[in-house]
Amino acid sequence: MLNPLNRPPRPALTGPIFLYALVDMFGLACVAIGASWFAAGKGAILANFPTSTVEAVACTAGGVVVMLWAVIRILRELAKQGPVMQAKYDAYVGAQHPDKVRKTADNEKD
Repeated sequence: MLNPLNRPPRPALTGPIFLYALVDMFGLACVAIGASWFAAGKGAILANFPTSTVEAVACTAGGVVVMLWAVIRILRELAKQGPVMQAKYDAYVGAQHPDKVRKTADNEKD
């Protein structure tokens, strides 16, 4: 197993990120259900849905919209962690790869 001190830091999984990931999975399921109709000509995942091209297109398009919405929200939540992650990454690089430390105004004064 990897030593946690030797691996780069990762973003924290927060409650909102987890919920948006669940919404994203719902959108993926909608895309799969709608697209299954195009592949099989009938509802292949759910027996009685979709029953027409209109339902299949609506389910697929709706799933894509939900997925895009959720991914945008996940990226927004990850961006909020940016400054903390940058500080953690700088500390990691300083400890593991001191020759690759970024030059900042604080480093140049030393």
